[in-house]
Amino acid sequence: MQERLQKLMAQAGIASRREAETMITQGRVWVNGHTAKLGDKADPATDDIRVDGQRLRIESERLYIMLNKPMGIVTAVRTQAQEHRRTVRDLIPVRGHLYPVGRLDADSEGLLILTNDGELAQKLTHPRYEHPKVYEVALRGSVSEDALNIWRRGVMLDDGPTKPADVRVLSRDADVTRLRVTMREGRKRQIRRIATALGHPVTRLVRTQFDTLSLGALRPGEWRYLTPDEIAALQKSADSTPHRGKAGPQPKPRKTATKSVKAAAEPSEERQEPRPARRPPARQRRTPTVRSSRRTPTGHKPAVRKPGAPRRAPPGRRPTSRRTNQRSR
Repeated sequence: MQERLQKLMAQAGIASRREAETMITQGRVWVNGHTAKLGDKADPATDDIRVDGQRLRIESERLYIMLNKPMGIVTAVRTQAQEHRRTVRDLIPVRGHLYPVGRLDADSEGLLILTNDGELAQKLTHPRYEHPKVYEVALRGSVSEDALNIWRRGVMLDDGPTKPADVRVLSRDADVTRLRVTMREGRKRQIRRIATALGHPVTRLVRTQFDTLSLGALRPGEWRYLTPDEIAALQKSADSTPHRGKAGPQPKPRKTATKSVKAAAEPSEERQEPRPARRPPARQRRTPTVRSSRRTPTGHKPAVRKPGAPRRAPPGRRPTSRRTNQRSR
């Protein structure tokens, strides 16, 4: 049965659908000896599908692995050029295609899922599904409650405002503030960027929960297979989570004030009067207009002067001539 190439690549565990589309546009995917294009379909049973020269093989066995990523390990499947650090794939001696669900910075640690189930990975990583992720963060210095309120409402970064987050204080002293942060979006180095903007850089960041999964007693560098119950709960959550692309009535979004870091911590109490709605202009009939340089009484047409005929003075004015004008001078 023919399927879209990006779907087949996701099923084979090579990349997510969005990453597969990028690989197709880069000319890295071939079907029966020809460069593939976006929208092409193929049947892995009859067609020769190759990605970066390697033939595409869809594995029937699904693998779901949880890893406690230690600090200094890169969240990647293959070692990139000019990169000498180890990858998360080096920590898991399991054959087959495995790629991480989401990312963790090399300086961050904690829960990371690796799988060859492209459909599940797509639902867990796409921003529209908004799966919750919980982090335990240590910030330098004593963070004020005003600064935390800004974080909770949303912070204006260089790539736009962040969504509201649940930020709870675990402990606070003069040297360090420990927080538990629950987010539903995952921009690149988002927590570190927010903390730096607030003036309290991150000293440690650990992801302890991803949707229905918790890190538990897994130590840094250790990994294990997910249990059938954990897989079922994760798939159920992925299938039932509402998203913006789903049909049907959606709840109205709650109005939240997105504050810039430089703005005041508390929202202004002044209420602006709503502007009256502008009424659309009345539709006018397009009729041809005839403009004349001479005003005429209503109902009368302007006189048409024949060539060579003398000019007639308009009503109410006495005719003048050059001779009378010269005398008056």
